[in-house]
Amino acid sequence: MRLLLVEDEMEMASALMEALVQRGNIVDHVATIELAREALLWKVHEAVLLDRQLPDGEGLHLLAEIRERGIHIPVIILTAHNEPSDRVQGLDEGADDYIGKPFLADELMARLRAASRRASTYASNLLSEGNVSIDLTSMQVEIDGNPLQLPRREVLVLKALLKRSGKAVLRRSLEEALYGYEDEIQSNALDSHVSKLRKKLVDAKASVTIESIRGLGYILKAV
Repeated sequence: MRLLLVEDEMEMASALMEALVQRGNIVDHVATIELAREALLWKVHEAVLLDRQLPDGEGLHLLAEIRERGIHIPVIILTAHNEPSDRVQGLDEGADDYIGKPFLADELMARLRAASRRASTYASNLLSEGNVSIDLTSMQVEIDGNPLQLPRREVLVLKALLKRSGKAVLRRSLEEALYGYEDEIQSNALDSHVSKLRKKLVDAKASVTIESIRGLGYILKAV
């Protein structure tokens, strides 16, 4: 899973990141609400681990913003404030779970898996924009209901762009979606995948376009 950890206690954050990475996760760490906002804008995360007491505000305020923006990924509150009233407040604000410090990494992973299962129960299996859709179960792409055969990496590019339709997606984020740690990435590989995908979408009369953002990445827009 790709996780966003919002925690200002550096010793705890380092230990938690190490434990989560050892268990097969990718972890982006920030220490403030402002940096968390930026991370949520530019990257696609599968869950958020959120401390309540942060240098620039109350973590629950960020949680409220996340829900107001229509971001429905699991959010688990990590905090020393573990009284029943605190837990009730966090859950009422939209948290998926609430775990008091200290805790075991294995317990946190179990709670993450449970929250992800609950979220997937309600999430649609389709990503779509205009007449373009991807079935997330089969990874089949369709234009106006007609199958469009694409290589795996072009499907992954389209999936990443559809997830943030109308918003910029950084080159680095796209490369992370396409390649593993041990893959050798050629400097123009991503551009080649995007160029081929763009042409196929045009040829199939897709009602979306992929625009380049110089020095930053790409954005998928409805046309």
